[in-house]
Amino acid sequence: MSEARTTTTPPEVDRVAASRAAVAARRARAAVKAGIAAGTRSPLDVLRAAYEDPEGVEGRLRVTEFLVSIPAIGQTKCTRIMDELQISPSKRLGGLGRLQRRRLRDFVADWVADHGGIGDRLVVLAGPTAVGKGTVAGYIRTHHPEVRLSVSATTRAPRPGEVEGESYFFVDDAQFDRMIAAGELLEWAVVHNAHRYGTPRRPVEEAIAAGDSVLLEIDIQGARSVRREMPDATLVFLLPPSWEELVRRLVGRGTETAAEQQRRLETAKVELAAVDEFDHQVVNVEVGEAAQKVVDLMRPRKGRRHAALRQDLPRTDGAPQS
Repeated sequence: MSEARTTTTPPEVDRVAASRAAVAARRARAAVKAGIAAGTRSPLDVLRAAYEDPEGVEGRLRVTEFLVSIPAIGQTKCTRIMDELQISPSKRLGGLGRLQRRRLRDFVADWVADHGGIGDRLVVLAGPTAVGKGTVAGYIRTHHPEVRLSVSATTRAPRPGEVEGESYFFVDDAQFDRMIAAGELLEWAVVHNAHRYGTPRRPVEEAIAAGDSVLLEIDIQGARSVRREMPDATLVFLLPPSWEELVRRLVGRGTETAAEQQRRLETAKVELAAVDEFDHQVVNVEVGEAAQKVVDLMRPRKGRRHAALRQDLPRTDGAPQS
């Protein structure tokens, strides 16, 4: 007795619908390329969208299509760039590997800065709790007066030694609510599930319009918000030399209770995972040296190509380099 065989008929393909979807996808990609060429869409914003959603419109763009859409990059120059970045011509933006993404993002940031974008004029310094962001920013304030530091507003109380209007603008919750409602903040966030921090918008925009360099020392959530508002900004991640050193610095400053220290360390583990979202990484071994590296990133990029990608940076979690 033979067993009965059943066959499954594949569902019919709606060829008309598939064709329409393909046409719509091509038109959407063409609109992105046209926006880049016309200057109404920042190349850095397109990269951000592609990396966040690899299967979206931006993510489906081939790298070659993306590059030749940028003004002043033709086919010949595109071929040379692809060779330098070690990216295959068949690659799509959403299909790039981790290092390829960094190489391309760094190249585009350089290009934007050299061709009239915000670039080096707005640098965002962020990193995990207790890494020393405020100390590095303070060193820059003292030793590099040519750099304008944005002063954040916060609802937390001043720590010993902090100065109103220099360290922060210390405001109460009602004042902070008013600033949000009036659109006066470029970004704001609740940090460590406790207090709110925000960057006053007007001083930053006025400084950039005047051609000055501005440094924002903010938390990682704020850095993400600035990237959405100003895709051409340069984001710098400040790293500790090691996890053990980060713990030592947090405990050693003695400004938090044991419970607060533990909560901040748990947050720091999450924050360290965001390092690849940033354009450059600086390890804070010695304050003056770290500050100088940040300031160097705010100077003209010409001749300083992909320097950050050549750095061998230590991992803070004990894992090997990938």
